[in-house]
Order: sequence, then C-alpha cells, then structure tokens
Amino acid sequence: MKIIVWGLGYVGTVVAACFAKLGHDVVGVDKVPAKVEALNQGKSPIKEPGLTSLIKEAVEAGSLRAVSEGAHEIADADVSLICVGTPSAPDGSTGLQYIKGVAAEIGDGLRQTNRYHVVVLRSTVFPGTTNQVLLPLLEQHSQKTCGQDFGLVMNPEFLRESTAIADFYEPPYTVIGEFDQKSGDVIEKLYQGITGDFYRVSIKTAELLKQTNNAFHALKIGFANEIGRLCAPLDLDSHELMAMVCADTKLNIAPTYMRPGFAFGGSCLPKDLRSITFHAQQLGVDLPILNSVLPSNEEQIAAARLRIHEFNIKQVTILGLSFKANTDDLRESPVLTLINQLWRDGLDVRVYDPDVQLEKLIGGSRQYLERQVPQINQICFGSLEEALKESKLVVLTQKRPEFSEAALNLPENIPLIDLVQPHLSHRRTSEVLKFSVEQPIKVTA
Repeated sequence: MKIIVWGLGYVGTVVAACFAKLGHDVVGVDKVPAKVEALNQGKSPIKEPGLTSLIKEAVEAGSLRAVSEGAHEIADADVSLICVGTPSAPDGSTGLQYIKGVAAEIGDGLRQTNRYHVVVLRSTVFPGTTNQVLLPLLEQHSQKTCGQDFGLVMNPEFLRESTAIADFYEPPYTVIGEFDQKSGDVIEKLYQGITGDFYRVSIKTAELLKQTNNAFHALKIGFANEIGRLCAPLDLDSHELMAMVCADTKLNIAPTYMRPGFAFGGSCLPKDLRSITFHAQQLGVDLPILNSVLPSNEEQIAAARLRIHEFNIKQVTILGLSFKANTDDLRESPVLTLINQLWRDGLDVRVYDPDVQLEKLIGGSRQYLERQVPQINQICFGSLEEALKESKLVVLTQKRPEFSEAALNLPENIPLIDLVQPHLSHRRTSEVLKFSVEQPIKVTA
C-alpha cells in the first residue's frame, strides 16, 4: 500500500520507517523543513535506537521519502496515518490544533480524487474527538461522505521511546476503532505481518483505551513510589517487596479486580487501607494515592444511589447483602451503606441474599448487621420470589446465576440496575448470564 504519515515526531517517524520496512510505499509529511531534509538524507530527525539505520535502508530502497505538503500525495495513496502531537492546553484539555490543520489538508486532497482512502488517527485524543472534530473537517474540506467516499479509523499506538521499533513489530495488540467494516478491513490488512491479536472496536473505545492505559501506567508508578516511600523509614527493601507483589499473577498482576463494578468491602481491603495510611501518617509519609482509594470507593456507592433515584421509583429490590457471593460476611459491605442511604431517602427497600439467613446469624455478625441496618428484620426476605414480589426496580449487587436468571425473566417494565456488570443494566438478553469475561473477544490471532 501507499501510506502517508502526517507528522514526523517520535511516533510518526518510527511508524513511517517500520511500515517501509514491511514493504509499503511511505511518504512522511511535516511542516518543519529540517525534519523533511534529514529523513530524505537517510537520517532520523529524532533520537531512537536503531531508527537511523532503518530509515537509511528504506530511503536507499526508495520506499520512504518526506515532503512538506501532502495533499497532492493522496490521489494515489491508500491510507493516511495522522501522527501529529496533541499537547496539553493550560486547562488540561487536549490541544487539537495540529489535528485540525492536518484534517483540512487531507480533506483538500480527498476532494481532488475519487480513490477510496482511509484516514487513520493515531494521535492520542479523548473520546469524541474523531467523530466530532476530525470527521466534520474531513467532510467539509473534501465535500465527500465518510463511509461512502473515504474511510475513518482510530488506531491508538503503544510505542515507548527507546524501544519503539520493537514495540511496533511486537505490540501487546493492535486496536482498530472503525467507522465501518470497510475501513477496518483496510487497516487490518495494513498490519499483516505484525504479531499479536487484533481487536476491532468502536472509535470511542479505541480513543479511551490509550488514555486509560497511560493513566494505569501512571497509577502503577505512583503506587510503587508510595510503597517505596513507606519502606524507607521502615528500613525495608522496596524492590524486594514489590517483586513479591508482582509475583502474584493470580490476583495482583492479572485480570482479577480489573472489571468496573460496585464498591469493594469485606474484612480486609478497607481495614488494611486504613492501617497502611494511618501508620504512614504516623511516620510522616504522605501517600496521596492510597489516601484517595477509600473516598473513591465511597463515590461508587454514591453513584449507585443516584442511578437508583434517576428512576423516581419508591419500591426497590436489592439482590445481595454481603460484599460478595457465597459468604455471609457482612463486614463493611457497601450494600449495607447503600441500603441505609436509600431507606433514609424514603424508599421502600426489599432485600434478599441466600447466604444471609437472619435466624442463623449469631454473635457479632448479627449485632453488626442490626447496628448497620436497624430495620433489617422488616426488609430482608427469605426467598427470591418474595423479595421480587411487587418490586418496581431490581438492583443486582452480586454475580450469582439465580440472580441473573431472575433478571432475565423480569417483566419488560421493571428496570434492572446491574452494579456488578454495569454495561448489562436494562438488558433482557442472555448476556446477563455471562459471568467471567476476562478479555474482550479477539477478532483474529
């Protein structure tokens, strides 16, 4: 294919050279004359291990060149890869001036040809940018229609500076956020020869993925550094400790706990968070990330409360009482907090949990429950059928087959809020019976 790479910065230069190595005809476009001149001389305009030799080889083979104006190149090109910078604005928003400029230029080029061309955004942007900023500019300047005259794809990059070439050829996966299937087909073909799995998703999902990944990386670094600061006054080897944290691939470095759902609870997580932050404070160590975890957890409960109130329904059935299924441990269950808040709001709350039988709770467990929810004897039912009787709204707080089955059979006029799998709320399909989706469905391997 003939590929136009817009922007010869850290991403664009690597992408241009690597695609040329795969046998494509690549043209790099940049407004900075020095970058264009350097590339055409077989030199890299940026410092990246192995890149200069890759560029030199491609330029000498005639598969890579650079220009300062790219609109005229579109007439015989198949794909445009937008790799321009998206710097932060003073208010933290994403600067889109370079994307807008390239969009206008690509649109002008599209107006001069009837050739089908796929525009691919690789720059990092917030969801909505591709459809609300890039697409209108392309259609305005080209006087053509996306999906009919040209294609559109959001294709996030996962290149790390200093290892970018290896990352290009061996990415964790290739993500194609497609406007339509035809656009996605072209880009999947473009990546033939690249290892790893392909995921074809919506444009907005692809946009948010890159920023989510980077936020997670920043969180991991910040978390590790906070643990390191705590280890110092305790005279502990922080690298030894974190090596053991990473050695747990069942819970720590794993998909476990990495699915959005309801707030956490139980006897361990809240207690140990309080302990570690309290003792850190005593040692004079500030842990802002860890200090924010419990408040964030409380926000999850508040969000659930607001979702329930949005329906303006007084009779609510909550399925699940303990912090997770198959236990009667009620300690710090977020469901208890939610029930209390809804009860104080004047809602008629009905509760059922097959693991929590009031007559069998003894000692501290019974006393704890009655302190947290004084009205529990009036609102807790002994069977699923009783709890659902006359209910106008059902809330799932646990992942249980019998709860999902009941949700599947609810009348159409009964709203369903699934706090465990929020994306399945209000659905009346077999999807609510899926319990352990650890990864998105792969398109191809």
